[in-house]
Amino acid sequence: MWFKNLTLYRFNKPFSVDADSLEAALEDFTFSPCSSQDISKFGFSNALGKIGLSLVHSAENRHLICATKEEKILPAQVIKEALEEKVSHIEDEENRKLTKKEKDALKDEITTTLLPRAFSRRSQIRALILPELEMILVDSSSAAKAEELLALLRKALGSLPVIPVSYKAPVETQLTQWLADGQSPSPFEMQDEAELKSESDEGGIVRFKQQDLTEQEVLAHLETGKQVHKLALHFGQSVALLLQSDNSVKRLKFSEEFRAGNDEIGTEDPLAKLDADFALMAGELIALVRALVETLGGFDDAIA
Repeated sequence: MWFKNLTLYRFNKPFSVDADSLEAALEDFTFSPCSSQDISKFGFSNALGKIGLSLVHSAENRHLICATKEEKILPAQVIKEALEEKVSHIEDEENRKLTKKEKDALKDEITTTLLPRAFSRRSQIRALILPELEMILVDSSSAAKAEELLALLRKALGSLPVIPVSYKAPVETQLTQWLADGQSPSPFEMQDEAELKSESDEGGIVRFKQQDLTEQEVLAHLETGKQVHKLALHFGQSVALLLQSDNSVKRLKFSEEFRAGNDEIGTEDPLAKLDADFALMAGELIALVRALVETLGGFDDAIA
């Protein structure tokens, strides 16, 4: 349940759907496994996983949702080889070349035949709806997958007026200044990893890991015009993260000390432990996002 990535979105209008109404809306789009002829299925599942009791888990008007996707794995090479064999056989038998339309129909037929024997792969993606921030945080390293969840949520609710987060000044400009200064603004602490890119098409990309970023070897790249597009940071003592120029947060990792904050609850009631962990995580994510917005100069309201 602990988020590992953040793709951030803002509401254009206040989110006014309560937990019960949200639960009811998601029920019509509940996940069901693929049948023998389905190539994929996507729907909402229990927010807290197998021991969860509802599609929406809420605490203090903070709502956790989860979507599950099942996909049949049909290697393209397998279909290609089967299609080539079928086409060759028909062309030899009928002494003619098949049209593209005929080949496409054969490909569909082969896919339908192979589907019942295909392996399935499942994945889950969670999102945190935060009316107090007028934001949705999606636990995904892929904007495309985040948008897929939002599209499903939009379908369930009828509308979902959100836009990707954008700041007044480009993130890469601010990260570059932090690196030039040799430190990041409090409460963030610069770590030992960064990625720098040249703005010109002919320029390159330089990555540093386990490197003192204040050394001249690193700073010399700023003098050649490169900008910082990824920078590893610590948020206080609780969270390590990689801030990226596309406004996303990757490799989010809560410290063991922070996660141990609910250890006194024990494991006798797993659901109570998950509920406490959710409250702990949500509160810290809110603090992190607020700090990011303030440190990065605020949202770009021109595109809101």
